[in-house]
Amino acid sequence: QVQLVESGGGLVQPGGSLKLSCAASGTIFKINRMGWYRQAPGKEREMVASRSEDTSTVYADSVKGRFTISRDNAKNTVSLEMNSLKPEDTAVYYCNIDACSTTSRGYSSCQNHWGQGTQVTVSS
Repeated sequence: QVQLVESGGGLVQPGGSLKLSCAASGTIFKINRMGWYRQAPGKEREMVASRSEDTSTVYADSVKGRFTISRDNAKNTVSLEMNSLKPEDTAVYYCNIDACSTTSRGYSSCQNHWGQGTQVTVSS
């Protein structure tokens, strides 16, 4: 009932910038939290940034001051503005949301959802 589509990944030089976007669609009637995670080769998936419905935000220490998360509640979108990118930021970035939607049988379902991931490569 919920689909997430990410965009904006790519190759960028160290010190450069990228903006990731994620659009949620489906029979959604409430999104509590929207965030971004990343997974580098050989490493565990880690939280990058998260924004709740009341606008409170959390960032990983490694990205504080460089990354900014924003969300548009009217459009059910979340973005991640990434500046001063470093090679260690190279990873697959995943959109993640806690959303409530209506099932095909008319019930409410509140679940955690993941996007398909978008590759970000920081290299000269």
